[in-house]
Amino acid sequence: MSTYHPLTEQEAIEIARNLDQFFPSNASLSCREIGDGNLNLVFHIIDSTSGKSLIMKQALPYAKVVGDSWPLTLDRARIESEKLILEGKLAPGLVPQVYKYDPELSLTIMEDLSDHVIMRKGLIEGNEYPHFADHISTFLANTLFYTSDLGMNQQDKKLQVKNFINPDLCKITEDLIFDDPYTVSSNNNYEPAIEDAAAALRANDDLHLEIAILREKFLTQAQALLHGDLHTGSIFIKENSTKVIDPEFAYYGPMGYDIGAVFANLLLNYAGQEYWMKDAAAREAFRNNLLQTIISIWNQFNDKFLALWETHGVDRMANEAKGYKEYYMKKVLQDTVGYTGAKMVRRIVGLAHVVDIDGIEDAAIRNSAQRLALAIGTELIVRNRSIDTIEELIELVKKQLER
Repeated sequence: MSTYHPLTEQEAIEIARNLDQFFPSNASLSCREIGDGNLNLVFHIIDSTSGKSLIMKQALPYAKVVGDSWPLTLDRARIESEKLILEGKLAPGLVPQVYKYDPELSLTIMEDLSDHVIMRKGLIEGNEYPHFADHISTFLANTLFYTSDLGMNQQDKKLQVKNFINPDLCKITEDLIFDDPYTVSSNNNYEPAIEDAAAALRANDDLHLEIAILREKFLTQAQALLHGDLHTGSIFIKENSTKVIDPEFAYYGPMGYDIGAVFANLLLNYAGQEYWMKDAAAREAFRNNLLQTIISIWNQFNDKFLALWETHGVDRMANEAKGYKEYYMKKVLQDTVGYTGAKMVRRIVGLAHVVDIDGIEDAAIRNSAQRLALAIGTELIVRNRSIDTIEELIELVKKQLER
């Protein structure tokens, strides 16, 4: 196969059969296309004889959620494959292993994680993951520090910025997260019942100022190599293992964007638990666990990042200037708070939603969860530059629940 075309399941099987020494010669292979995302085909291939399996992910030249009218570059498949390989080196054990990348087919062949569950699904079911904060804070600290000017040669970093230019997928973020929710846009998607809340987003000048500042940072601040789409649907998890997947939105941007994406999705689940967990006491305990997880992620990230900086920092001025580390980490925290809010708002009124809230069958509870998520998101955006501690973020969340 020398030219790009979307694969069929049978073609995926033939590629898998020819993968060097992965499947035994007598393999009995079956394949299902399981992609439920917006941009790609995903094939699950399994050998019924040996039980071995793998995943193939093929980029499509358009957004599957829209169709041919929304073309996308296939280079994002290269970006995703290279980012996964790099993450595997910087944060071993926290991403799937990449077996092969085929540039002609924009195809990445990687480890099957079927023994894990998508974290979003696990949270909806009320599962708690005691090792998640440790795992994801390690992933964030290592991948962000070692791709920043603090942790790598700055000339090499400039070359890496060039290698991870990702304009098509950045454009999606720039529009869907930092523009459309705050104006009348054909890309917006929300229920008529919350039209008043959507209108309030469009009329809030203080909110627009903060979104403009966050957007400017996203556009211009090449702080570290981001995953770019780090939500709970991009995390496979089980009790003692966490695997981050799908970094096709990877690019150089502000660190707080990745951390905020994690926090936002934990808080979207927090809002949706009014429906998913019927018992009031159990719901309160689960919500408190989500908030404690956010605190733990930030505190562990902060400690691990500073430890890496202390041991492996490459920039003399950044290492020695008194007060600079405190200044730097405070800015990352404030960015994190703002991007948390922005990611929450877009999941309620923007193009793509989350099942944590959209899956709520009771219209009244769904409406309440949507409004809670918007209230939390708006408050975090407006207040982000005044936040000094992670506990202040938590208090803002609690106040919105109590209103």
